Amino acid sequence: ECDLEKGLETRKWVLSGILSTEESYLSHLEALLLPMKPLKAAATTSQPVLTVAQIETIFFKVPELYEIHKEFYDGLLPRVQQWSHHQRVGDLFQKLASQLGVYRAFLDNYELAVETAEKCCQANTQFAEISENLKVRSPKDCKETAKNSLEALLYKPVDRVTRSTLVLHDLLKHTPTSHPDHPLLQDALRISQNFLSSINEETSRRQSTTVKKGENRQLLKDSFMVELVEGARKLRHVFLFTDLLLCAKLKKQIGGKNQQYDCKWYIPLADLTFQTIDDCESSPIPLVQDEEIDAMKIKISQFKNEIQREKRTTKGQKVIERLRKKLSEQESLLLLMSPNMAFRVANRNGKGFTFLISSDYERAEWREIVREQQKKCFKSFSLTSLELQMLTNSCVKLQTVHTIPVTMNKEDDESSGLYGFLNVIVHSASGLKHSLNLYCSLEVDSFGYFVNKAKTRVYRDSTEPNWNEEFEIELEGSQTLRLLCYDKCCTKPKQSREEGETSDKIVAKGQLKLDPQTLQSKDWQRTVISMNGIEVKLSMKFTSREFSLKRMPSRKQSGVFGVKINTVTKRERSKVPLIVRQCVEEIERRGMEEVGIYRVSGVATDIQALKAAFDSNNKDVSVMMREMDVNAIAGTLKLYFRELPEPLFTDELYPNFAGGIALSDSVAKESCMLNLLLSLPEPNLVTFLFLLDHLKRVAENESVNKMSFHNLATVFGPTLLRPSEKDSKTPTGSQPISLNDSWSLEVMSQVQVLLYFLQLESIPTPDSKRQSLLFSTEV
Repeated sequence: ECDLEKGLETRKWVLSGILSTEESYLSHLEALLLPMKPLKAAATTSQPVLTVAQIETIFFKVPELYEIHKEFYDGLLPRVQQWSHHQRVGDLFQKLASQLGVYRAFLDNYELAVETAEKCCQANTQFAEISENLKVRSPKDCKETAKNSLEALLYKPVDRVTRSTLVLHDLLKHTPTSHPDHPLLQDALRISQNFLSSINEETSRRQSTTVKKGENRQLLKDSFMVELVEGARKLRHVFLFTDLLLCAKLKKQIGGKNQQYDCKWYIPLADLTFQTIDDCESSPIPLVQDEEIDAMKIKISQFKNEIQREKRTTKGQKVIERLRKKLSEQESLLLLMSPNMAFRVANRNGKGFTFLISSDYERAEWREIVREQQKKCFKSFSLTSLELQMLTNSCVKLQTVHTIPVTMNKEDDESSGLYGFLNVIVHSASGLKHSLNLYCSLEVDSFGYFVNKAKTRVYRDSTEPNWNEEFEIELEGSQTLRLLCYDKCCTKPKQSREEGETSDKIVAKGQLKLDPQTLQSKDWQRTVISMNGIEVKLSMKFTSREFSLKRMPSRKQSGVFGVKINTVTKRERSKVPLIVRQCVEEIERRGMEEVGIYRVSGVATDIQALKAAFDSNNKDVSVMMREMDVNAIAGTLKLYFRELPEPLFTDELYPNFAGGIALSDSVAKESCMLNLLLSLPEPNLVTFLFLLDHLKRVAENESVNKMSFHNLATVFGPTLLRPSEKDSKTPTGSQPISLNDSWSLEVMSQVQVLLYFLQLESIPTPDSKRQSLLFSTEV
């Protein structure tokens, strides 16, 4: 009995919902009809806006639809207001269903109505003005009116009729079979279903030319992408169907309504071509400064941190909701601003569209799946505006990618993804059919999108390339490692190529889930990625953040690695440790034009060999350095600073540097930062200034080596500033769950400190003692 009561109660709510959608539908039809009278009146004058025929075509059957629904609404309203469980409404729905014929007439004319309206807009500015600004009353005596376009309003009846069965399903679900309404509603549902399936059949008959017999159009892939429109970045949702590519934009949501898409353009696959940079007059890609990207990452980490904090307190959901909203805005912004690799498609007339992607892997995936579909060669076609609208509307239900950022799990649970360092050795490849000039590149996801992190050298002219190169990749919430194999193209590329535009051909690609379980053990894990016949052997070792950056207290007096800097300079009687001078000199000799110097990892075995040579004070160290890949020398220098038992900027002063960089008054900041710097112990200061000069010279070659101040600060900041373990205890009571985000914030602040000194014009030295000390150094 009680369940029945409840069902009937719900029935009332369903009906109230129907009433409010009807009310909104009527106000849309009213808005559509509003200009009809004055247009008709003007049509018979000497200055008509539209002809009578045009008016009849555009507004065909709209007055009749309005009458039908007005009658339905006026009948339903009093019955819901005087509600009792015995109240009947079935007859109203049955009558509405019997009048669906008017919709058929409307739908048959819909194409023509839209086309006529478009033509009239082009021909007559007055009508164009009217049809862009049709005012729709908001429900419930609210003073607001929303502006709608004629085209949007003409689609309302199409939308209404395609949803007519859903309404009846809902109502039937909550109408007991014993209720006198039940048979009437079932009858109405049967009529509506027959009507809709006959409409769909007609549409699919027209569509059957584009898709093979017996196959319906299906969604194959969709994702958020950034489109470059007249030099501006726009966020789009791109849908690839079996026979066409559709680029849509998510409409702004008004008052919690379901999301809707606007179609921006579509290209039948039969007409779609891929453009390379040489084919098209491309507008340059507007690059976003790394500093801005970093600022977004900082905000994302801060919001995540706050969300975790709020979850631990029992404050209301309101705060968390607000933070989540801010977080998602930042994540969308990051997704919008970070990709710089062009992915270009063109339609039959050669009109090009440019997307920006952050991962070559993804770009290759899109190309492959499209080419695969194109083999099933369909004819070219064009969609009528009704079909296009219906297709775009279906995207809401079909989409598979719902949230930004794209790879993140919806639960902002910290455990998703790894934070720390992944060491990867790329051993060798087998299964090549011909000799190639093969190199591999590795991508991982961080902050929800994939970026390239490392490249092996090119192994020339071989079917069995054997690299054995090791890379250290920083993971920021990563879940997947992707591998791409390229065949190096030997022709000199044209000068106009952009970043990420290589003519090198992708030979194979594959990916691995980064499984925390298997990676947690401290040992190397061997693994193979198999990609259509080609196998690449890898070894991997993961070190989580807590362990990867520990500074060890100094236990040894001999050697240079892991020994206090003043011990070394005293022993050597030098101002700057010899290892720093020798590495810097070698890099200045032949590494200043190396792309990604200091960012690209050197081969680990080389670095270990150099470390051993420096530690044993091997006289042949300079000969060894000559022979070695310059990235290994850069890696050795970084390792030296990283293994110092205390950071170059000292544990004692680290909190002050972190505080100083956060000051907003630039004058105060400068004086604070300089005073701190000059209060460093002498060997630390002199070594830092020596390194700083070198890094500034590296950045002068940025156009060639791609290493900006910011890139260098990212690489060296934590290496020079990260405090040793004893000081960076997490405060009690804070669970380590948000460690990752506070960690990111700390790392970013270390980057900011170094960046600050790199960007300072010159560093004045105050008192004369310092003065003489600095300038008498035979560095």
